[in-house]
Amino acid sequence: MPLHSSTPDNAASDRRSMTRLAGAGRPLAIVTAIVFCISSVFPAVAAFVHDRESWPHWWGVLDVGLAFVLAVLAMAVLGIAQGQVTKQAEEASYRAYRLLTHGIFAGLLVCYLDYSTGGRIVWSNCLTGFAWRAWLLLYCLPAWFTTFRPGPDARAEQVAPPDRPRD
Repeated sequence: MPLHSSTPDNAASDRRSMTRLAGAGRPLAIVTAIVFCISSVFPAVAAFVHDRESWPHWWGVLDVGLAFVLAVLAMAVLGIAQGQVTKQAEEASYRAYRLLTHGIFAGLLVCYLDYSTGGRIVWSNCLTGFAWRAWLLLYCLPAWFTTFRPGPDARAEQVAPPDRPRD
């Protein structure tokens, strides 16, 4: 079964839910993207911390707290877009996947270069954080595109001012 639900039987229902999604979904998608970017800073910084005992305790608490908020936001995006993922969102996700898979190669290259130059990166501090955030990004991307950019039918059904007769 495809991710999108564009059968004629549920077209009217889809338009109504996409209109609802257009109002609540876009701000949620933007907030989720911002929290994702901020949350990704934590493993990037932790990668260079060699003495974890000297690092402030609040850093770890903030990292875990923000990760929890990100997970809740991601579940909300998935919940809002459930059954509403459009063909357009699938195509945008596929294009993003094609680009994001280069991150795997880049990560391997960084790992190799780090290993060959003496190992300045503490992989045990950052790899788990990068891995689950990458999984979350790839898993939620179709739903995120759907909530961020609703289909053309939803835009057409949004309330528009009535046409004024021309004099």
